[in-house]
Amino acid sequence: MAIVFPQSFYEAVASSTFNDARAIVVLAEDGNADQSDARALRTVLRLTGVKEGLKGHIVVELSDLDNEVLVKLVGGDLVETVVAHDVIGRLMIQCARQPGLAQIWEDILGFENCEFYIKRWPQLHGMQFEDILISFPDAIPCGIKVASCGGKIILNPEDSYVLQEDDEILVIAEDDDSYSPAALPTVKEASFTHIARPARMQQKILLCGWRRDIDDMIVVLDAFLAPGSELWMFNDVPENEREKKLIDGGLDFSRLENIQLVNREGNAVIRRQLESLPLHSFDSILILADESVEDSAIQADSRSLATLLLIRDIQSKRLPMVNQVRRGSFSQGSWIGEMQQASDESVIISEILDPRTKNLLCTSKISDYVLSNELVSMALAMVAEDQQINDVLEELFAEEGNELQIRQADLYLSEGEEMSFYEVLLRARQRREIVIGYRAANAERAVINLPAKIERR
Repeated sequence: MAIVFPQSFYEAVASSTFNDARAIVVLAEDGNADQSDARALRTVLRLTGVKEGLKGHIVVELSDLDNEVLVKLVGGDLVETVVAHDVIGRLMIQCARQPGLAQIWEDILGFENCEFYIKRWPQLHGMQFEDILISFPDAIPCGIKVASCGGKIILNPEDSYVLQEDDEILVIAEDDDSYSPAALPTVKEASFTHIARPARMQQKILLCGWRRDIDDMIVVLDAFLAPGSELWMFNDVPENEREKKLIDGGLDFSRLENIQLVNREGNAVIRRQLESLPLHSFDSILILADESVEDSAIQADSRSLATLLLIRDIQSKRLPMVNQVRRGSFSQGSWIGEMQQASDESVIISEILDPRTKNLLCTSKISDYVLSNELVSMALAMVAEDQQINDVLEELFAEEGNELQIRQADLYLSEGEEMSFYEVLLRARQRREIVIGYRAANAERAVINLPAKIERR
């Protein structure tokens, strides 16, 4: 049983009901971020007062990354935090760099498809990780919870790592009881092939809007992008005030190595001001839920929607006239058809707070992807289900360490080559990677943890 409650109910925490809960989820409230996080802190303080009787852990949704340290200081090992604003910001950056990644994150964070599970399998003790990789017909091992390191989870370990007693295996599977190890299959040894790591290319990114954690987003972008990349910032914060706001937020300009900041002042919902930007030249455009209206989800979404429609319309008017095959249910001559044509030229990731707005945009297909608080809700539910998963998510969201990536298939197999999934999996190990699925050409969704892994295709 998991108990979920808004922070305004924190006075009721003394109730004995909380002692029996497997997890307690404290949700952020709408409105001012610092006030919401202050209420979360009071809730955690009250809960830790009865921690001797608590059987489960506490998952706290925070609104501002700067408040995370204090909540963890008070809650200790009992508390796991999910900073909603930070999660969405990092996912926006990852998905802008790799279109299609958001759908994979939705599948993994949701409970309808495959997700992370951790379990101990005594029959596999003494096996190397390279053999463990092909021991689960219905799951994909991707890490080890190392008992000798205090239960630290190591993602993507060395092939030579030998599973020790009390170690546990992290997998991606459909359900907790849907997988188990089988006899080691006979897999044709993956022939050596030179898998060159694709060079990072310079990119030109546009940020529309101003978030209170925009300084953190700049640091993450600097880590991800190639040297010589440009980050254009278009918002209505006066240019002469931006540097001070960023420094006050913790940004050290001297540590930016890969990106050059380009400042443009303007209102992202005024067409003539957007037209002053070279919108056709950006590799990715990120539309942020602006700080000035973030307290109101509907108002923030309306602003983001207006910015998206204006950008797509301006882009479509600047494209050369071409004959295009009908896409989806909209003809090329319609206004949506023109905007869909523009979406082939650049990636736009929109931050949407209300799921109803997200459904509207996904139907029209004029935004490459919409990231909303739905993903944060999924992450909270997953961490409530298993506290240890938070460490996995934190590494995958971070700019350092392992991350989810979408690669071209020709890095792993040649045209016409017939291989089983297990063979592809072993070939990817030459570059210390773990393949978790594939997406067929022209398919909208990826297949994660495919069945019949031994079957050659």
